[in-house]
Amino acid sequence: MKNKALILVSLLLAAFAINLDTTIVNVALPTLVRQLHASNSQLQWVVDAYNLVFAALLLAAGSLSDRVGRKGMLLIGLAVFGASSIAGGFATSAGGLIAARCLMGLGAAAVFPATLSLISNVFVARKERALAIGLWGATAGMAIALGPIVGGALLERFSWSSIFFAMAPVAAAALALVASSVPTSRDPQRRPIDVAGFALSTAAMALLIFTIIEAPNHGWSSTRTLGSFAITAVLGVAFARWEQRSRSPMLDISLFRNLRFTAASSSVTISFFTLLGFIFLVTQYFQFFKGYSPLSAGVHLLPVAASVGAASVLGTKLAVRYGTKLVVTTGLVAMAAFYAWASTTTVGTSYTTIAVQMVIYGIGMGLTSAPATEAIMGVVPRAKAGVGSAVNDATRLLGGTLGVAIIGSVYASLYSSRLSAELPHGLPAPLAQTAHRSAGAALTLANTLSTTGHAGVAQAVRDATANAFIHGLSIGCLVAGGVAAGGADPAVLLLPAQPTEEPGSAADERDGAVVVELPQTEAARAAG
Repeated sequence: MKNKALILVSLLLAAFAINLDTTIVNVALPTLVRQLHASNSQLQWVVDAYNLVFAALLLAAGSLSDRVGRKGMLLIGLAVFGASSIAGGFATSAGGLIAARCLMGLGAAAVFPATLSLISNVFVARKERALAIGLWGATAGMAIALGPIVGGALLERFSWSSIFFAMAPVAAAALALVASSVPTSRDPQRRPIDVAGFALSTAAMALLIFTIIEAPNHGWSSTRTLGSFAITAVLGVAFARWEQRSRSPMLDISLFRNLRFTAASSSVTISFFTLLGFIFLVTQYFQFFKGYSPLSAGVHLLPVAASVGAASVLGTKLAVRYGTKLVVTTGLVAMAAFYAWASTTTVGTSYTTIAVQMVIYGIGMGLTSAPATEAIMGVVPRAKAGVGSAVNDATRLLGGTLGVAIIGSVYASLYSSRLSAELPHGLPAPLAQTAHRSAGAALTLANTLSTTGHAGVAQAVRDATANAFIHGLSIGCLVAGGVAAGGADPAVLLLPAQPTEEPGSAADERDGAVVVELPQTEAARAAG
């Protein structure tokens, strides 16, 4: 149906923009070190500030879109996202850029759950929905993998700020398409807004992610870190208890009693945990140690983008035919195998080897994420599609943010300790401190030493930096691989071979008919 195709294109473009921005900044990290003097911690915040706000507000935004209208939330989110992207381009410090990234995350939180919930309400038959969600998953996964390529292409010709300015016209195009083609959709019961649930969920998610990002700076066992985790746990318990007692809960906690829903959510979390952590490190590896330009570094990630896209569409089809359990478990095992192999990477590893590794990872990612997402949305009644989509999206963002935070923290800690052991003795303390800021800063220091007649010391700094980086990269890969392997167990034990409920069944009917206002041409065709 032509109108359905246009609706899908509109929603995919919106999802593409939001996900592209998740990683488009990664190839600019070395540039930000040089031009904004960003530290390792600030680099993590440039990446994670977007994801922090995005993840913290997803549940609230998804639930609100069910109540007030998904199309309206989508349009508002695109407008905020585009405007804050322009603000990011004008930033003159790492702090200003981080603030703009927070605003972009606010817009993204309004956009992303609306795209998936609208897809679930427009495409209702399982095969039709599986294909649409497969394309949605492919678009999201490819956008994340293509982010470094787009960012690199812009950095080849323009300054780092261009990667933010470029997002504004994409957001504007998506906004125009959505406004003209996407139907209005909402929960027909018009439940009152769960203000307490919004506040508790947002606070718990924000504090959790903030604590993990900052833990390496204060110590994982410090009073501050442990206290923050404790407060997060209290907020989480308070949220769950409030939702159980509320007459109009933001999130139906009983959804998690469904093993399919819980296992699928954990699989999505794990897949994005591994993806964002990998991209955070590999873009730096390509530029610092392979000598690739920002564009070349992005292009060298094409095997991931292509294989994620193909496997996402194929994965949902295979799940319909052979069952979600088999497909998702296979995907998680493939990701674990990739990381085990990637942990053996050295500075001299050939790109051909790395490309084969990335194809294995992309296949695993596609077979895991898209079928698991289809499983999640198959459980949630269509009237609650906004909050169901938000749960799925929250698991994505939580997983991705934790991936950058945890894998990045493991890398940073091991990099620092190994560098301290291998830097040449007698190197002045201020220079050693500079080398510890980041691998980029250490290599820049080595170049400076070389041009000032200290070639021997410069080479020693380069060797120490390479050894420290590869050490952190290898252990980070093993951590990610262990998480993926651990996720295969609940997938095998908890995911059913085939779904037992479909949207539109009795489970759906109990919540009332969903309200979907079709565009005029579609309504006329239905009437005719």
